[in-house]
Amino acid sequence: MRIGIFGGTFDPPHIGHLILAEDAREQLGLDQILWVLTPFPPHKTMQKISPIQDRMSMVLLAIAGNTKFILSRMDIDRQPPHYAVDTVALLLEKRPKDEIFYLMGADSLDDLPTWHEPQRFVSLCHGIGVMMRHDEAPDTSKLEFEIAGLSEKLQFLWTPVIEISGSDIRDRVATGKPFRYLVPDKIHHYILNHKLYQP
Repeated sequence: MRIGIFGGTFDPPHIGHLILAEDAREQLGLDQILWVLTPFPPHKTMQKISPIQDRMSMVLLAIAGNTKFILSRMDIDRQPPHYAVDTVALLLEKRPKDEIFYLMGADSLDDLPTWHEPQRFVSLCHGIGVMMRHDEAPDTSKLEFEIAGLSEKLQFLWTPVIEISGSDIRDRVATGKPFRYLVPDKIHHYILNHKLYQP
């Protein structure tokens, strides 16, 4: 099978996540996309993050009805730190015959040399799907110099420009601004019923 890894804190999962994941699935011909929920992201140690149970519940609500989307407990059930290279390695141990495609944004691609063991990460992935905006023109020559073999793994995905972010949604909830149509309806109700992101 061709498996996509879509990682994030998903605090909350929103319409943009769903659109990007579905576009990546179609363009890369993926059989499944694993939504890898990161309990304690190494790069967000100073940010307040909602309890893992709430984020897990919201992801399940977001992907309900799409059999190609699956919530992965891979990072939830192991001790931190949660590095992408370890996530890919563990998945390959469990599914050695599958092809693994890691999904990321263009900003993450630029930061890839600062990731934990970036060379090993690239070597483990069968492909790296980079979600691009249509006005972006990536220059991978510098990245290739720092991470040998990166270019042959990259597959650029042209996705809609979606100006939705988790931080904006959290700010909207905290200040009483509307956010209903930025998230699936069930997540809108969940946030209100569980009083998430309240000051």
